Amino acid sequence: MNATYRAIELSAPGRFSEVKKPLLDPGPGYVRIRVEACGVCHSDAATVEGLSPIDWPRVPGHEVVGRIDRLGSGVQRWAVGQRVGVGFLGGSCGYCEFCRDGDLVNCRNQEYTGIHHDGGYAEVLIAKSSGLVSVPDSLSSAAAAPLLCAGITTFGALRNSPAKAGDLVAVLGIGGLGHLGVQYARQMGFEVVAIARGAGTAELAKKLGGHHYLDSSAADPAAALQALGGAKVILITASGGKTVAATFKGLRPGGVSIAVGVGPEPIEITSRDLIFGERKIAGSLTGNPATGDATLRFSALSGVSPMIEIVPLDQAASAYAKMMAGKARFRMVLVTKNGAGQSAVPK
Repeated sequence: MNATYRAIELSAPGRFSEVKKPLLDPGPGYVRIRVEACGVCHSDAATVEGLSPIDWPRVPGHEVVGRIDRLGSGVQRWAVGQRVGVGFLGGSCGYCEFCRDGDLVNCRNQEYTGIHHDGGYAEVLIAKSSGLVSVPDSLSSAAAAPLLCAGITTFGALRNSPAKAGDLVAVLGIGGLGHLGVQYARQMGFEVVAIARGAGTAELAKKLGGHHYLDSSAADPAAALQALGGAKVILITASGGKTVAATFKGLRPGGVSIAVGVGPEPIEITSRDLIFGERKIAGSLTGNPATGDATLRFSALSGVSPMIEIVPLDQAASAYAKMMAGKARFRMVLVTKNGAGQSAVPK
């Protein structure tokens, strides 16, 4: 490998540039990865728009798939040449109070990929070995990349929910998160209701696995859910507090709305709607590396795959702009020269 590699970094909010960065060896507990593909996620705005404190310059990207080409000292289990994934959570410390209690997601010392350290809009990534995810051979790198954030988020929320096979589960929003949520819900054996605005999404929702489609602009989605018996779980993939409130009364007694889409709008739920029926509202972040392994393995076994548009690394800025404008259908994925032969579009 050359002594430098290409990366797309930001020197300030919104200022993309292609640069050459020096090739460094990984430190103890870290690995060096030749990046093959990296998804472009809405959460990349934390870096690109400077929404989080950033030490500039910074390379964004936290849906990364590639092959290990060097191990740091003390790294166990992983091997050179192995294909791995790196998600939003950069790797737990193993010693804080949450790690000691088994809660790796909320590790006090965990850094976020592409925010606290350079991410995957590059040909090379240095990553902490405790955050790595195994990638099944049957998944292309481009198809696996979005599963490391959007996939883990929706899969983990549904798998950890109280819903059981045969229960009515609604997925609100058919976008980057929701189009995966509908697929996972169907493959987990739920009766799936897809909810979105407009009649034009109905055909896609059924193709993804929805048993029912509700046009939220044409009818009250909460009343429509109750007409179907009430939802055990509503997976909220669209951001917006009003959106959560509009469907909340569609839960059956003991049901839960799980928000995975982040937005600034507050969620307004009356105490009456919470108490009468003992309904709940919860949030779900992403998952630990074991959840990542399970997400990718389940996806490979069940045929769940993201709908993606593949572009070369040097088009990162335009891919990000397209995603933020809501014009991606549904995930943009950057591929590098390392990913040749791994970029077949799965759908």
